Amino acid sequence: MPADRPAAPDHDGTSLTRRTVLGATAAGAGATVLLGAAVARAGRQDGGASAAGDPPVPTVIAHRGASGYRPEHTLGAYQLALDLGADAIEVDLVPTRDHQLVCRHENDISGTTDVAARPEFADRETTGTVDGEKVTGWFTEDFTAAELGTLGAVERLPRRRPHNTLYNGYWPVPTLREVLEWAADRGRRRGRPVPLYLEIKHPSHFRALGLDIEEPLARLLHEYGLHRADVTVQSFEADSLRRMAERTDTRRTLLLAGAGTRPEDLRLAGDPRTVADLVTPAGLAEIAGYAHLIGPTLDLVIPRHADDTLAAPTTLVADAHARGLAVHGYTLRNENAYLPADFRTGDGSDGSRYGDVFGAVRAYLGQGIDGLHADHPDTVLLAAADARR
Repeated sequence: MPADRPAAPDHDGTSLTRRTVLGATAAGAGATVLLGAAVARAGRQDGGASAAGDPPVPTVIAHRGASGYRPEHTLGAYQLALDLGADAIEVDLVPTRDHQLVCRHENDISGTTDVAARPEFADRETTGTVDGEKVTGWFTEDFTAAELGTLGAVERLPRRRPHNTLYNGYWPVPTLREVLEWAADRGRRRGRPVPLYLEIKHPSHFRALGLDIEEPLARLLHEYGLHRADVTVQSFEADSLRRMAERTDTRRTLLLAGAGTRPEDLRLAGDPRTVADLVTPAGLAEIAGYAHLIGPTLDLVIPRHADDTLAAPTTLVADAHARGLAVHGYTLRNENAYLPADFRTGDGSDGSRYGDVFGAVRAYLGQGIDGLHADHPDTVLLAAADARR
């Protein structure tokens, strides 16, 4: 990977490394996104935060960074998200063998790094079970943080996002400490904090391996003075959020997958409830006892018919608001493949083609949703600008 070296001043005249500059520039597939973000920011000048330290509403969270334009969970993706105007940046966390936290969507790094092409790690490939599913690959818990730092991050969706493969191997796998250092530096330069949404991945699975995530995360948040503000901790497991509530005063989000799914902590406890039970009024009242927000898949807000068109909306947003919970849904992506059929362009068969994501955003915001996770945060900022006026 290229060496980190000074290349050019950033917007406030201070020096940036070449690696960071490449993360910020809108080359290749994102050639027009910086202009779009500038327009979005101009359009939402009157839509500021509701109180000091609160994000604007609707909040636009860069999903794994600006992952529609750069390989996910790299400093390049995070930097670009910041430059595009994202209100917050989502960072997924998994542990290493030496009890460090690194930023990956999953502990299986087969498809997000170049590990498969590294002969020195060939013997680390293995088959494991994560939350009841058998997976074959390379796993972060079998590496030290230093070893993972030698790997290059690669585009997870190369067929959908071929332009992003230009950056394969350019950025290494970052540790959470490196991201917190980056965020602190960026915050000083721009004069306000960089809000982070930190997701604890598979906490029950890792706890069983002796690799607790909550304790090292809490220690780092206290070390960087982030245990009370500017950070939102997320998890699909309520038990993990309760553990964090004992250690920090950050905001907490319970993430919710499909209605028929069963959170791993409930399964291990013998609790038969599914997400469908958690999104009832009684379930939401319980969630409000340990979380400030829910993060539902958008299909829980507006379900889809069998043909992928939108069905009638649910009452989830209103029910959550009635119990004091904000709602940040996931995930908006520009490509046809990820949009409801109502908003696909052309004949819908080209999954990589951009669809009518503006129409999709309007549909979800029309339900009163408070925020959206987006792979292309500039697009959602533009679509959300009117709602902020």
